[in-house]
This record gives sequence, C-alpha cells and structure tokens, in this order.
Amino acid sequence: MPLRSRDWFGRTGKDGFIYRAWMKNQGFPHHEFEGKPVIGICNTWSELTPCNAHFRELAEAIKRGVWEAGGFPLEFPVMSLGECQIKPTAMLFRNLASMDVEESIRGNSIDAVILMCGCDKTTPSLVMGACSVDIPTLVVSGGPMLAGRFQGRKIGTSDLWRFAEAFKMGEMSQAEFVAAEASMARSQGHCAVMGTASTMAAMVESLGLALPDNATIPAADSRRKVLAHLTGMRAVELAREGITPSKILTRQAFENAIMINAALGGSTNFILHLTAIAGRVGVDLSLDDFDTLSAKIPLLTNLQPSGEHFVEDLFYAGGLPAVIRELRDYLNNDAITVNGRTIGENCADAQCYDPAVIATVGQPFKPESGVAVLRGNLCLNGAVIKPSAASPALMQHTGRAVVFENIDDYKARIDDPDLDVDPGCVLVLKNVGPKGYPGMPEVGNMQLPAKILALGVHDMVRISDGRMSGTGFGTVILHVSPEAAVGGNLALVQNGDLITLDVENRSLHLHVSDEELAGRLVHFKPLDLGYDRGYVNLYIRHVTQAHEGADFDFLRGGSGSEVKRDSH
Repeated sequence: MPLRSRDWFGRTGKDGFIYRAWMKNQGFPHHEFEGKPVIGICNTWSELTPCNAHFRELAEAIKRGVWEAGGFPLEFPVMSLGECQIKPTAMLFRNLASMDVEESIRGNSIDAVILMCGCDKTTPSLVMGACSVDIPTLVVSGGPMLAGRFQGRKIGTSDLWRFAEAFKMGEMSQAEFVAAEASMARSQGHCAVMGTASTMAAMVESLGLALPDNATIPAADSRRKVLAHLTGMRAVELAREGITPSKILTRQAFENAIMINAALGGSTNFILHLTAIAGRVGVDLSLDDFDTLSAKIPLLTNLQPSGEHFVEDLFYAGGLPAVIRELRDYLNNDAITVNGRTIGENCADAQCYDPAVIATVGQPFKPESGVAVLRGNLCLNGAVIKPSAASPALMQHTGRAVVFENIDDYKARIDDPDLDVDPGCVLVLKNVGPKGYPGMPEVGNMQLPAKILALGVHDMVRISDGRMSGTGFGTVILHVSPEAAVGGNLALVQNGDLITLDVENRSLHLHVSDEELAGRLVHFKPLDLGYDRGYVNLYIRHVTQAHEGADFDFLRGGSGSEVKRDSH
C-alpha cells in the first residue's frame, strides 16, 4: 500500500525541503522521514475535559507501540468536548469537532490515525471526522473511572440523580453532597456506569474499530496502557495494509453494534451517534433498525443505570468479548475488525467469570433491553424510550399533559406549589431539540416536581425533543421528531391534553384530532433565539432532525483523503 505521507516527506526540491525542514526543528533525524508510516495520534486531551485529562500519558504508550513497529508517531490536538463543563451542551459542538478532526487528518501527512477519545461526544465526533477522510483508523478509549465509594457503598454517576432528589427534599445535607462529589469521581477516566461514554467505547469495539477489551479496561489499570501500546503497533501494520473504515464499517458491523448495545443496556445517545456515523460512510440506517434489531436481544449485563454493577466489574467479569461471545448466535460473526480478524474470531475463547454481571441469553438479567422506537401523531418521525431503565407500571399509561414551553419555563415552575400536577400526569418539555435549544441537551429526564417527590413518587412519564444522560433512568421519552422548534406536533401540545404511551405497541398518541392540531398550527411561530452569526447560526440552519442523527446536512458522506494542492 503506497504511503500517503510520501506526498509530503518523499518530495524532492523546494516542497520536500519545506515539509521536512520545519519538522526537524523538533529533533527528528532525517531517516525518520524515509518511508516510515506516519501515524497520527488525534488527542482530545484537555484539562477542561476531565474524562480525558490522562491522555497525555496514554499517548506516550501509543507512541512506544508505533516506534516499536517501525512507524513515525506524530501527535496533534483537536477540539475537546467536556460533557460536564461546556455550555450550553457538548452536543452543540459535536459536529464542529468532527469538522476539526476531518480537516486535521486530511490536511496533514498521516498514513493512519489513532483516535484518542473518552468523554461522551469526543468518540462520535472523532469517528465521524475520520470516516469522512477514510484512511486507516483505530480508536483508543480512555477507560472508565473506578467505582466510587461513599458511606460504605459503591456509587457512580447514576447516583447523582438520586442524590439530587435527596438534596432537593432535605434528606441529604450540603456537606454530604460535597463529600459525595469527591467520593464518586475518585480516579481518572470517564463515568463508571454504562452511560454514554462507556456506550461509545463499546460501540467502537463492536463496530470493529478498536482492539478487544478497549471498552472496559479501567482508566487507572495498567492494562489500559498496554492496550494503547498494542494499538500503536497495529496502526503501523494497518497503514501498510490499507484497511480503512469504509472496509470495516459495513451494514453488518452496524447491526452488530446495535445488538451488542441492546445487550449492554447502553445509552439512548447511541442512536444519534451511530446514525450520524452511518451517514458518513454511506450505510443506510433508520430509526426502525434500532427497534427491530434490539427487540430480539435481552439485557445481559447487570450494570447501572439499568442494574447495579459498574463497567469496572464488567471488565473483571470477562469484558465486552464475553458479552459478544454470548450473543454469537445473533451477530454477524464474519464482520472484519481492525486487528485483521473477525469479531467472531476475536471473541471465540472469551469467558464469563461472573454470571452476576454477565448473564446468559437463556437466563438474561432482564428480558427486555435496548430501545423501543415509538410512533404516533406526537412523533411522526419517531421517538425513543429505554425500557430497561423505565418503570414497568408506566410502560402503558394515559395521563394529562403538564406543559413547559422551554427549559427556562420548566426551571421557573417545576417546584411551584401551585403547579397543577399529580403522579398520573405526563410532563412535556418543548424546545430542547437540535434547533430549539439549540444543541439538544441532556434535560429529558426532568427532575420531578417537589410536591410529587414529597408523596414518595420517583418516576413519571416525561416527554421531550431533547436527550438524557446515559447515566439517567426513568420512563423518559426522548428525541421526539419533528422537534417543537420546527413546528412538530410536540409544539402544539397544551396543558390538559391526554397522552397515551404504549411501549408494547410502540405507540405515543396525543388525544387531539387532526383538525384541532391543524388549527393550532396556524398560530405556531418559529423561535428566534437571536443567533445571527457564527457557528451556532450555522448549526441551527444545517442540523438535521434527531431521527437522522443530528449531523449537518452538508456533512453526509465523505470527501476522501486526497489533497491536490500544496501550501507554497
């Protein structure tokens, strides 16, 4: 396979002089430029992204592997998205980061790239960008943090929502709340539960873009560095073999990822990100595929938020390979992966060491898993719910709507003692979708009204066009499409309207006639959020709806790796 980097470093005359000379000011000897595969290390290290704050050290392990295999490693930074730090939501900038990654890879002398990602949006943005260039690509995830310890028990990010309720009700003091903060995030790494970050790590391993065990080795475990070292070695081989993402990311690979995610009880955000990645490589993936493929897969892993254990425990129990092996009768086992072997071959000898964490298909942890895709007049293009994290008693429910027009309205009124709400109501939050917020934040798992919590009730049906954290739980309907901001029927819901949720029949129905909805639509006025310049304005104009992955309409497909013109 011809090395792409030779078009930079293999030149004679002025151009070759320029490309090599300014690289040599870092102390690289001339022979490093003579035919070695250049391995780009795309690093999302940032102190503003705490989940990825250990990536400097991890990058050194990757470099050691590249050097050992005879490659030339060159590390470069790209935009880093810290889920818990960046406002108004990291999702607003996922597509921007993907553009940064795409152009950084295409414009530089790279034969293969290793994507260093961990925090929620860093994984899909890096994969999306790399797929649009389509040079040999591997992923190294940062790994989950160790399970927290608080007041004699294990805790993780999912406990945040429980602590927040307890604090709100005066059942937890400020001092205890602060102590829990330090107790939960006690090591490097991303969330310790099967939230979005761990879901994304499992996604890239399921797709075949990462080496086995990438998804679950804890960030603090020395074996994470060993995996990074081995990935560096494999990247050099991959550059010579020319195996690119488009050869790995087939329809069969995407089907595998959906089924494995179902068995894990992964985040609903998985749907948005996998759909966007599929759009970059030209694989036709619809919302219905997630429902159809998930429906036959039971929940195998007993992990928070759907269960009780942590991703660290999943690693000790056999990791993702053990889950994949248990699913072998369902999967496309011949799908190729970055190590040159099939996913079936990679996991053929995997074993489960703890059946309390990884159950069997015959005796699953829960019979229902994955996501359910809902249809109806309230979500003409679909909505999603995560049954494994919902309350069984609410899976078929009719209640009257309590409507919040936007997030500010919700925050202002949710704890108002005069709010007309009872436990049987359905909370409806509008204008938190891709265009309406903008950026589709993780606010769908709304905290319940204080007066409802005081009754001892901890779940209600909640509906929005937004997302929820993969660490969240409850009977929460998300990703309603079309969103309220573009005039979807969600925008037309009024207080007191009856809404029926029927998960078994995949239905979400607003008990308002088509004629009445048409009359209400006449009075609909699109939001003007006041963004008349810059990236956010671009985002609002070009972001697609949730069922299409919320990517930019002009980024579907790829532009390849060729750059025809020089800079001087």
